[in-house]
Amino acid sequence: MFIDVALNPAEIARLPGCDLSETTCVVFDVLRATSSMVTALAHGVEAVYPVSTIPEALALQARLPGSVLAGERHGERIDGFELGNSPFEYCSAVCGKTLVTTTTNGTVALRACEGARVVLVGALLNLGALAQELRNRNPARVLLVCAGTFEEFALEDAYAAGLLVEALGDAQLSDAAHSVKALPRLFSDPLSALQTAKNGRVLVGKGRGKEVERCAQVSFYSAVGRMESGAVRPIF
Repeated sequence: MFIDVALNPAEIARLPGCDLSETTCVVFDVLRATSSMVTALAHGVEAVYPVSTIPEALALQARLPGSVLAGERHGERIDGFELGNSPFEYCSAVCGKTLVTTTTNGTVALRACEGARVVLVGALLNLGALAQELRNRNPARVLLVCAGTFEEFALEDAYAAGLLVEALGDAQLSDAAHSVKALPRLFSDPLSALQTAKNGRVLVGKGRGKEVERCAQVSFYSAVGRMESGAVRPIF
């Protein structure tokens, strides 16, 4: 297994032009898009359709009767949408439902990976199950995609990617993968890493520290989602 990492949105923007046909991509947007998706999957959501823009979300919802609009811009729930981007919103009232979601970075990163052989949704919340899924699949190439924030690198995504590299053990690593693997050693625990990250500090400043605490819980859920044909569904 060879592991590489896309560390920021500029690298992600190039992915649609790359040959990913033999690559398994794992997308991290720990604060908070992929953490919310993993939470929804753990609570029985039927499917999550990630899209890049608000007009795309509205158009797709119109084609999927009964689907629920979810997402954020600048960290806040989009006007007229039923759900925002807090994992706590996905702990109830999602069982059996279909969600259409758009976020600033996470859904964009997922859609950028559409050409990959396999696309998985990653978070600290499902790290153990994610590592086991990758061990079971044993793909030749893995790309860990760190969604970032706007156009910037996001510490929390690279931290989660580093923990996954550690968990996978014996693998060939790119320089970027070696770099993220070293990150967890700089922090006493996952919560300290997320609270140090810019996104974590912003959320704490808005009174959303509990969301940061939830997103920092490692292997809290056993749910793993795979994106196929534009929809994220649980792997059973």
